[in-house]
Amino acid sequence: MSSDAGGPGKLLLLDSASLYFRAFFGVPDQRRTPDEPPTNALRGFIDMIATLVTAHRPTHLVACWDDDWRPQWRVDLIPTYKTHRLVEGSAVAEESPDDLTPQVPLIRDALSALGIARLGSPGFEADDVIGTLTHRHRGVMPVDVVTGDRDLLQLVDDAHGIRVLYTGKGGVREPDIATQAYLQERYAVPTGEAYLEMSVLRGDTSDGLPGVKGIGDKTAAQLIAQYGSLAALREAIGSGDPAIKGARRLNLEAASDYLDVAPTVVRVAKDAALPDVDLTLPHAPADPAALQALADTYGVGNPVDRLLTALALPR
Repeated sequence: MSSDAGGPGKLLLLDSASLYFRAFFGVPDQRRTPDEPPTNALRGFIDMIATLVTAHRPTHLVACWDDDWRPQWRVDLIPTYKTHRLVEGSAVAEESPDDLTPQVPLIRDALSALGIARLGSPGFEADDVIGTLTHRHRGVMPVDVVTGDRDLLQLVDDAHGIRVLYTGKGGVREPDIATQAYLQERYAVPTGEAYLEMSVLRGDTSDGLPGVKGIGDKTAAQLIAQYGSLAALREAIGSGDPAIKGARRLNLEAASDYLDVAPTVVRVAKDAALPDVDLTLPHAPADPAALQALADTYGVGNPVDRLLTALALPR
């Protein structure tokens, strides 16, 4: 894989659900009557890709997909994993706004008509697709991951040109560019791996991960910095290190079973099965007629035009 100019190129990986949920809640609903189909997530998602392609000029791009938003192998290890996102009474269905659900197939159709690669893997989340593609391409070309999910900060790796464009506050127009310096400044951890271990200790209520009682970001980072790794911290607890005492020792000991399995749950996979497809970002749509029909039917001609203009830019 190479860029038009003969360099190594750049791979942009989109955490698709993170972006289309953000689009749904951030882009106004322009329907004049309730009978019209909702299109705000579709419009916003296409517009986001146009913004990203214009700003970052990737040579390769993948819309990474949740084929399984709550994999059973993660639930088997931590049963509370994402339980709060389940539709009431269901063991598998994720809660989603009624007006967003019908737009997701339209987003898939738009990506197909554009010729933009969309990849998922049975039994894996989009995070795992991102982790796998990042692992495959590290050292081959720079990789930027676009997400609003802090979990993916674990992938930051300066030596291999892997950054996270974190959309938490500024969106895709002004994302935080997460490098190792960013991790050090924001979270007091030096690497993506240290961020992962800190996040295991801290837990994450949005994913149903309890963490260790009484340990937040700051304390978790201090412990990882002091001992060098989660494994070394646990070894110190087991050997009776006098520096770990009182309630902190009791809480860490009580969390032993959680700490046995949480790193496996939190760590994104690097071996998700993925089809061998061309990840090159096209200069023109793969199916212009289908794209025009979708634009006309759903009134998304403006963002489609913006994206087509972006695709035609030199890279």
